[in-house]
Amino acid sequence: MHTRQEKMEAFAQLLDIMDELRVKCPWDAAQTNESLRTNTIEEVYELCEAIIKNDNNEIKKELGDVLLHVGFYSKIGSEKQAFDIADVCHALCNKLVFRHPHVFGEESANSAKEVEHSWEQIKLKEKGGNKTVLEGVPNSLPALPKAHRIQDKARNSGFDWNKKEDVWAKVKEEFGELEAEISNHNQEKMEAEFGDLFFSLVNAARLYGIDPDNALERTNQKFIRRFNYMEQEVNKEGKRIKDLDLEALDQYWDEAKKAGL
Repeated sequence: MHTRQEKMEAFAQLLDIMDELRVKCPWDAAQTNESLRTNTIEEVYELCEAIIKNDNNEIKKELGDVLLHVGFYSKIGSEKQAFDIADVCHALCNKLVFRHPHVFGEESANSAKEVEHSWEQIKLKEKGGNKTVLEGVPNSLPALPKAHRIQDKARNSGFDWNKKEDVWAKVKEEFGELEAEISNHNQEKMEAEFGDLFFSLVNAARLYGIDPDNALERTNQKFIRRFNYMEQEVNKEGKRIKDLDLEALDQYWDEAKKAGL
C-alpha cells in the first residue's frame, strides 16, 4: 500500500491533469454540469456492478471514474468562482465531524446500532441540513432503493417493527389484498396493491439484513446465465426457443441449474 505522501501526490497529479485537460482538450473544455450528469449516473451504476461482482480490479477502475467526475464538477465550480475541490473536502470533513459526536465530541456510542439510531436526529440539527426525516431521500432514486432508504430513515427515527418476525403478517396481508383486486379485475387497484406488496417485501429484506437491490440484481444475473445457456443449447440442436413448449424448456433450465449457473 502507498504512504500518505504518495496518496497526496497522486491526488495532486489528478488535479493537475484536470487543469490541463480543461484547457487543452476540446471535449473536456466543452463539458458542463448538465452534460456530465448522465455520465455520472452511468459511472456510479458501473461501480455498483463491480461491487456486486466483488471484482477488486473493476472496483478500483470504476472508483477512478467516479473520482474523475468529482474532480470535474469541482473544476467547473472553481471556474464559476463558486467552489473548488478544497471547499468540497472541507464541507465533507465538517459534516463527518458534526455527525460523529461519539468520535469527535463528548457523546458515546458502543455499537453501530446506537450510531444509526442517532444519525437522523443529528442530521436534523445540522445547519442547512434536512428539515424532515425523509427529506434526505433523493426523488430521483430508482423505486427499489428509494423504498429501502425511506424505511431505513423511518427506522432511525424510531418507527419500526418491535420484532422483525412481525413483518411477515404484513406481507401476507398485502398479498391477500392484491389477490382480492386481481379477482375484481381492477387494474388501478391491482397496481396499487402490487406496490404495497413490494414495499412490505423490501421492509422484510431490510429487517433481515438483505439489500433488496443487490438481491434482485443477483437474481437478474442468475436468470441471464441460465437463459443464455438454454438458448445456446437449443440453438445447437437447430431449434428456436419459441418453437418449444415449457416442459421441454424446463429440461434445459434444469441442466443450467445442475451446471451451477
